[in-house]
Amino acid sequence: MKKTKYIFLMMIGLGLGLSAVGCSDLEEEPVGLLSPDGFYQTTDDIQLAVNASLTHAINEEIWGRKLSIALLLRSDMVDLASTETRRVEMNTHTISGNNEMVFDPWTRIYLGIAAANDAIAGGEKVEVADEFKNPVIAQAYFARAFYYFHLVRLFGDVPYITEPVTDINASSSLSSTPEAQVYENIISDLQYAEQWLPNTVTSRATPSKAAAKSYLALVYLTLAGTNDNAYFQLAYNKAKEVITNKATYDVDLDPDFQTLFNANKIDASKEPIFALDYNNVEASDNSYDQTAPMTGVRGDDDDQGWSVAVPAMAVYDSFDEDDYRKRVSFQTRATIGGTDVDYTNFTLSGHSNAKNRPYIAKYTRYPGPYARGNKRATSHNYSMIRYAEVLLIAAEAGVEIGAADAVDLLNEVRSRARNGGDSTNGAYVEETIAASTVPADLTSITVADVLEERRIELAFEGKRWYDIKRRQLGDQVFSASGYEGAKPDWNSAEDYDTPIPQDELDRNPNL
Repeated sequence: MKKTKYIFLMMIGLGLGLSAVGCSDLEEEPVGLLSPDGFYQTTDDIQLAVNASLTHAINEEIWGRKLSIALLLRSDMVDLASTETRRVEMNTHTISGNNEMVFDPWTRIYLGIAAANDAIAGGEKVEVADEFKNPVIAQAYFARAFYYFHLVRLFGDVPYITEPVTDINASSSLSSTPEAQVYENIISDLQYAEQWLPNTVTSRATPSKAAAKSYLALVYLTLAGTNDNAYFQLAYNKAKEVITNKATYDVDLDPDFQTLFNANKIDASKEPIFALDYNNVEASDNSYDQTAPMTGVRGDDDDQGWSVAVPAMAVYDSFDEDDYRKRVSFQTRATIGGTDVDYTNFTLSGHSNAKNRPYIAKYTRYPGPYARGNKRATSHNYSMIRYAEVLLIAAEAGVEIGAADAVDLLNEVRSRARNGGDSTNGAYVEETIAASTVPADLTSITVADVLEERRIELAFEGKRWYDIKRRQLGDQVFSASGYEGAKPDWNSAEDYDTPIPQDELDRNPNL
């Protein structure tokens, strides 16, 4: 029996409905249009639409697998242990417009934007005082900025939509918005969110004032690129607002680095500023986590991993052996066939994908309860931005503008790493790792030092590719001296931007 394939047309991804396309007939059947009219009566109605918007982010097509793994493979820190064409293209930078790891995130992100636009437009119709409804509407502004920030960093010029789309004909002739204007709109949305969001929230999956400020700092840092001191100053100032007011916003470094990747403990941590929260639920629309099995060792008796996204050996070697973050970030032992083995024997699983190298441990070690085998549908909270990154944003921008405290900001992150904490040896044997003197404080820093600290601290968290792009590091990190060796297909003139899905171009030449 042929499997029915659902194609979300771009016009539908912008909020028009859903077209079911059968493999045999290819007839487009729009199901319906989205409209805020008549639905929005209370702030609870606005919140429902906001929740619907952010739910798209945890779908398998965004952070559940497709986008999260694409970002890992496009970096210089994660190699590929499988042969699927779509993943090979990501790893080798030969990405085509027909790649589902391009099309699916694009479509799902626009669905999230459509829901945010609906919440904003509908919220304006709710007859409630601004002081009550605007903090809820601000969550939708934040969600829209969050999605567009991913889009613009991935694709460059993209269609920027601010209203619910109800005209199919009009949507089919949309044009792309210049990248600079998209960034202006992102900043505007985040500034609205910054004004109205609360200082603290009960769940870090709910946007807060600190989340808006932190993302503004990261947006400014991204716009600064390699040489814009005005944006570096803005990034430094905004990050410092979070740092200076961390008590007000209830954010701080967690004492134990491992807690950030322990689904059983993360809810109590102050470090996540904005997170995507998975709750061991297998949703019918694939809104659940598959990043854990994608990065896990195949044949691990605790549960099966898939051995897909595996760090290059040089990446493991690049971490200081005495840095606690190495212990937390990599899995070097596993139980295969009832035998405890180290990374030189992972192929004992007998599977062709298994590689004899350390694997990513951040998502497989403490997934919490999960609803499906292979550690799928975990209970992880994936930090989209956390306090340590805010410190590093301020440090990097601070170096560029000559701020005296830049080195102290970086050293604060390194200091936490020296704490040690409660982790395992990779074979699920609990151990308390004693405090150490590694990594030592630095007495002075360069931009390269901060980027290196980001590489270690934020390893495998979907940040590295964006750092490579904004700092134009591709020619360096994908050369023969890079951690994965030379990537001969890398072309800096083309490969920093992702191709817009070919189906979208075929339907709308204006793009």
